[in-house]
Amino acid sequence: MPAALVVLSAVPIIAGAVRLTELTGGADITPENARFFAAPLPVVLHILSVSLYSVLGAFQFAPRFRRRRSAWHRVAGRVLVPAGLVAALSGLWMTLFYPRPEGDGDLLSGFRLVFGSTMVVAVVLGFAAIRRRDIARHRAWMIRGYAIGLGAGTQALTHLFWFLIIGAPGEFSRALLVGAGWVINLAVAEWVIRRRPANPTRARSAP
Repeated sequence: MPAALVVLSAVPIIAGAVRLTELTGGADITPENARFFAAPLPVVLHILSVSLYSVLGAFQFAPRFRRRRSAWHRVAGRVLVPAGLVAALSGLWMTLFYPRPEGDGDLLSGFRLVFGSTMVVAVVLGFAAIRRRDIARHRAWMIRGYAIGLGAGTQALTHLFWFLIIGAPGEFSRALLVGAGWVINLAVAEWVIRRRPANPTRARSAP
């Protein structure tokens, strides 16, 4: 599971690395990247936080690894909560304040606002649940938040299949393909959450 999740994260991480190289390497400013040069901090925070959240979060799905290193889950969680919030909030900021690139319409912006806000809520509820020592709800909300955070990887696949079968997507099709990536991830997340009975017991020690 962790290896598959890291692989799914590879495309957005590589794309983020390319973007950071553009910003730090003096690349030519074009209409496509001008908004990032005008206000680089949000996109830099987004790339770094999403990359950390995606890779570190993948290892939370390795039960045997967690059993061998009992402190790992808690230490990683203290990093993942702020990383997830920064990833979601910076994404919301970019949606609201960056000029829209060509091909992005109201529907796509709406999807980004809805799923970005949902990720914030999921991470906050997951953190609140573990503070109450409610393991089942903590697990469920954190899985949902991670599923949304990993949306870019699945969106790369939905775009790839569409491009191979139909061709370049239009504005409406692109919005649906991006939205489908989040919906697919959340559907898988709900299956993971429900595939075994939740343990009603609560942790005996604070995280």
